[in-house]
Amino acid sequence: MTPKYPSESLTILTDLVLPSETNALNNLFGGELLARMDRAASISAGRHSRHISVTASVNHVAFNKSIALGSVVIIEAKVSRAFKTSMEIYIDVWNEDRESGERTKANEAIYTFVAVDENGKPVEVPQIIPQTKLEKHRYDDALRRKQLSLLLAGKMKPEEATELKALFV
Repeated sequence: MTPKYPSESLTILTDLVLPSETNALNNLFGGELLARMDRAASISAGRHSRHISVTASVNHVAFNKSIALGSVVIIEAKVSRAFKTSMEIYIDVWNEDRESGERTKANEAIYTFVAVDENGKPVEVPQIIPQTKLEKHRYDDALRRKQLSLLLAGKMKPEEATELKALFV
């Protein structure tokens, strides 16, 4: 299987925050943002794997800045690392000022997707070749995140978590 670049999976969703999508403070509901991020990540995983891809986990979400009613919200998702059948998708959320066009990073998230066939069985996915400094950083960190997740779930022994051990030696 031919490896791919993260840029090949880049998905950008741009939308407005409408009144029905806001809380009592007139900010975008967290759940609404999660759904939008999930859709962007799903498209990104599908572009990478060229298979139906399903959400396996939401590994990290940071709601750093609220997104106000009427804001333009931009969600950028791309595969940061591919494993055998799973892909880590890193998502950046931007708030764009409608007048100046200036973008401010509001939130970020990391999702894991699994590519499946028409029967729902996992299928192998292409590996990733990171190109930029940020892509390389996210690629390297993805293995540590995966090992930590497996370790916490009891699916990996501590001595097998070589990437995590390297942080402490």
